[in-house]
Amino acid sequence: MRQQTAFLFDLDGTLVDSVYQHVLAWKDALDAEGIELSVWRIHRRIGMSGGLFMNQLLRETGTSISPERIARLQQGHAAAYKRHAAQVRPLPGARALLDALTAAQVPWAIATSGRIETAAVNLEALGVDPAATTVVTRDQVRHAKPDPDLFIAAAERLNVPIERCLVVGDAVWDMLASQRCRALGIGLQSGGYGTEELERAGALRVYEDPGDLLAHLDEVCARD
Repeated sequence: MRQQTAFLFDLDGTLVDSVYQHVLAWKDALDAEGIELSVWRIHRRIGMSGGLFMNQLLRETGTSISPERIARLQQGHAAAYKRHAAQVRPLPGARALLDALTAAQVPWAIATSGRIETAAVNLEALGVDPAATTVVTRDQVRHAKPDPDLFIAAAERLNVPIERCLVVGDAVWDMLASQRCRALGIGLQSGGYGTEELERAGALRVYEDPGDLLAHLDEVCARD
């Protein structure tokens, strides 16, 4: 009997077109605190944990960041992101991919480095009810990506061994996390990372977006 395979999806840049909204929201929050950081540098850090983001921000700018300032930055980012909420859309093929997996009785979950207040915006845009879907957010684990805690927690909730899971993400942080928990990584270019970057970080396959993955699903998901 073939063991069950499960899909563990990142959210931003993987299922919803929201990476650049996050970039702009962080830029707004940083500007409000008088911290200068180029937009491209922010983009390269979308998908990692907020704590690591702050650590790298401190290293690059030499700015002193107190716990109170970190809290203001995170609150400012969340507020700014909600102002961009109307622009967030599902990526091409995202809903069709999830529906196809559900119809084929292939379990899937969403595991995002975003906290629930920003993840809720994306889930609504995607048409996913968190009460009826396995969703793991940053609030629910000790460490976010590139640590594998999010994906391990999602696999446990699906009751599927992590080694039988496919981690689908748009950033190198997703692929590094998949390597650390011995899951297979599937990269998508829809968050702005290139094929070579994703493959170097551990992606087994790389596709353009969810629709492209759906068209090539037989390459990564065995069928009876």
